[in-house]
Amino acid sequence: MTVKKDLGLASATALVIASMIGSGVFSTSGFLLADLGSPWYVLAAWAVGGVQAMLGALCYGALARRIPESGGEYAFLSRTLHPAAGYIAGWLSLLVGFSAPLAAMAYAFGRYAQPWLTGISPALSGTFLILSFAVVHGIHVRRGAQVQNWAVLIKVLMIVAFVALAFTRIRLPVTEAGPPFPLATFGVSLIWISFSYSGWNAAVYIGGEVHNPEKNLPRSLILGTGLVTLLYLALNAVFVFSAPVKALAGQVEVGRIAARAIGGGFLEEAVAALIAIVLMSSVSSLVMSGPRVYSKMAADGYLPGWLNPKHGPPRKSIALQTAIALLLLWTASFEALLTYIGFTLSISTAATVTALILLRMRDGKSLHVAGYPVVPWLFLAGVLAMTIFTVMQRPAQSLFGFATILAGFTAWLLRGRSHGTKQRSGQDKTRLAR
Repeated sequence: MTVKKDLGLASATALVIASMIGSGVFSTSGFLLADLGSPWYVLAAWAVGGVQAMLGALCYGALARRIPESGGEYAFLSRTLHPAAGYIAGWLSLLVGFSAPLAAMAYAFGRYAQPWLTGISPALSGTFLILSFAVVHGIHVRRGAQVQNWAVLIKVLMIVAFVALAFTRIRLPVTEAGPPFPLATFGVSLIWISFSYSGWNAAVYIGGEVHNPEKNLPRSLILGTGLVTLLYLALNAVFVFSAPVKALAGQVEVGRIAARAIGGGFLEEAVAALIAIVLMSSVSSLVMSGPRVYSKMAADGYLPGWLNPKHGPPRKSIALQTAIALLLLWTASFEALLTYIGFTLSISTAATVTALILLRMRDGKSLHVAGYPVVPWLFLAGVLAMTIFTVMQRPAQSLFGFATILAGFTAWLLRGRSHGTKQRSGQDKTRLAR
């Protein structure tokens, strides 16, 4: 398959931003306020989450320079650790990393748009959204990227406009002695925040289609993650300081509550429209990036060959992901998947950064890793802490996550052995021909 380098730094950065900014930032801080009790603690948690995401972006940037291919964790782990590790990462991407969030984003869009689309269920409007972007990204890579870039630009400009308006109407409170710092609860809050920051690695899934990937991939990860971290901090400052803590604590629609407190019903509806656009952009990014993983696995022989196109966008992979997402959307089983997304994907990212460390130990300074060894080890420490908190606080979902990984390993044993046998048979035939 010949892959065209149709995507530049702007498109790769836009994909990172679109993948990160989803519904989480507009719905998480109410629960954080209820648990942490202080707006300043909430902002501190968002700042720590941003640092963790940036550490991951620096690590993935180093791997992207060495392995500038599409496929994300699948490609990295297959090339550095073992094909089985890559296969399991691809398995998680198919089920947990893309299809389930795609269904969730589409459903959330339907909920926010329901007052405007009277008589249409969230599942139906979400289905139309998924199918629309599947068609857009299936027609042409460059045109799909252009739609993506414009959607991200509009989203960022609207967020900046809302924040600018809000800061003219709110006052930051004088710093007072708040409740004692709840360390354990703070650690658990990072699990929720990690959902909102997930997507910082999105550009590596399309690395093979990026022009000059050795430079543009690392830059896109760092630029996108840095910009989103600043936007998150500004947005959440508006949310937590716009209304009393009691009015926000435990509420899902903190964006609506904050907008109503700042500018009344008109601004509330405007912010709801902003969130709908955010969700549309997130759906677009998932439709764009996920199928590249399946196409890469098919190219390596670990998924059916028809998923790997000879030219053009991976249309059949897009169709497969669309089918899975629609199934989850209409059965509502995606809600159970979302509770353990952070757990399973954090294990995948930790394995990838571990592979980076092993590669650095083998190759030495020829593999440049920014801030080595502090950056990768600090990232792993953060993932380990969040994983422990997840196991302690949500054991059932943790077991479900482990079961998913085990299922992926079982699938590898069944498919991988067959693939290995075919490879060896082909190699034997080649040697005989010689």
